[in-house]
Order: sequence, then structure tokens, then C-alpha cells
Amino acid sequence: MPLAPNFPVMLRTEDGVRIDAAHTPPAAGAGDEVGIVVAHGFTGSWRERTARRIVHVLSGYGGVIAFDFRGHGRSGGETTVGDLEILDVEAAVRHARVVGYRRIAVVGFSMGASVAVRHAGLRGGVGAVVSVSGPARWYYRGTKPMRQVHWAIERPLGRWAARVAKRTRIASGQWDPVPMPPYEAAALISPTPLLVVHGDADAFFPLEHAHQLHDGAREPKELWIEPGYGHAESAATPELIHRIGKWITTNLS
Repeated sequence: MPLAPNFPVMLRTEDGVRIDAAHTPPAAGAGDEVGIVVAHGFTGSWRERTARRIVHVLSGYGGVIAFDFRGHGRSGGETTVGDLEILDVEAAVRHARVVGYRRIAVVGFSMGASVAVRHAGLRGGVGAVVSVSGPARWYYRGTKPMRQVHWAIERPLGRWAARVAKRTRIASGQWDPVPMPPYEAAALISPTPLLVVHGDADAFFPLEHAHQLHDGAREPKELWIEPGYGHAESAATPELIHRIGKWITTNLS
């Protein structure tokens, strides 16, 4: 099945970073008022086929704005791995409004999930938030994949490897100050609906992260623990994305 057509656009954040993005109009029969912003995981891109498949499914529920975070792919700047990225989401949400969508949801995967939660809690202005495979707190090193991620972020050789292999440019140095962690930001999202989706086979973040996010949030909130589901975009099935799309259209304020 051919993927839905997308129309590349270039956004600009409040701090002047160019963000590579694409607009996929809603499929026939989808709501013309609904806009869905999709935020990818660390080292990801909207141009990857897994991400485009997700956009294709979600376009059955509304128009989709997908983008590359700063420091990723063709976007400018360097990634701060979850801090200033809330400005990237804000730029995508703003563009969704300019296009004409009046009811906007943000769906984030992994790092993008942490940014989606923090954006909704700290900036607001959206009608629903979905966190898929997201961390609840920073500096987690309890799994081998996350120890490898920290190596890429913290070591010069790791940052070089991420730039060469994944086209991901990582800012050097430490956060100052340390940004509010997702589980604390989740408490600020209400009355916007929050959906937390996590797999029991996630090799990066165990289920304790999903429970901490969900427990930290106020109603309305929902938690889906998906049997056999791994991590983020690469493991997401069309069936799961369809369910997320239906949740959005049902709960979007």
C-alpha cells in the first residue's frame, strides 16, 4: 500500500532553529479539524519508513505534522535530548494551527514522548497527549541500550558516532539547570487527556517508567500496557497506531 503523500515544510522555533517537517493532509473521511503532531525518538527522523508508516495510519484520523527535532536529519542546531526540544514541538503545533487544525494532539515516541509530556505540562495549548515508550525521569542507566545511549550523549567519540551513523548532532556539556522530568510535568497536563502507552518487552525503559508517568498525572489519564511490545516506532504495529488514533478522536478536547 503506498504511503500517504506529504508536503515538506521548514519551521522555525522561538530560539531561531530551523526544523525540517512535513504536512500530511487527512485522508478521506478523517476529521478536517484534527491535527496530530508526531514527535520521533532519539536519532530518529520523520523521513524514516517506520515513521512514515505511523504518519500514514494517523492520517486516517486527522492531518499530521511530522518533524525532525533539532540536531536530527535536516533540522538545524544540536539536540539537547529532551530540554529545548519543547520549542520544536511548539513550532509544529503552531504550524498545525496555521494550516487550519483547531483540535491538536501530540504523539511522542521515546525521547519524543518525554518532550510531548513536558511540552503539554509547561506550554499547554494542545487537546490531547500520547506518550509511547517514554521515560519518566532522566539519567536512567538500568538497561544496556540506555547505557549505550548515555555513552553516545556524554562521550566525544559517542557524539561523533551518532553524527556519522545517525545524522544526529548532540550538544556537548551538561544540562544547566536540569529540566523538569517528565513525571513531574505530567502532573501539570490536566485537564488535557493523557495516554501512556508502554510495552512489557521494552528493552530501553522498563514498565516502572510508564507507571511513574501515569501515577504522576492527574485525571483524565489512561495507561495501556502492551504485551510483547518492544520500544517506540520500530516496534509499533499498525493495529496499535490505529487504536491510538481512535483514542485521540474520542478524547481530544
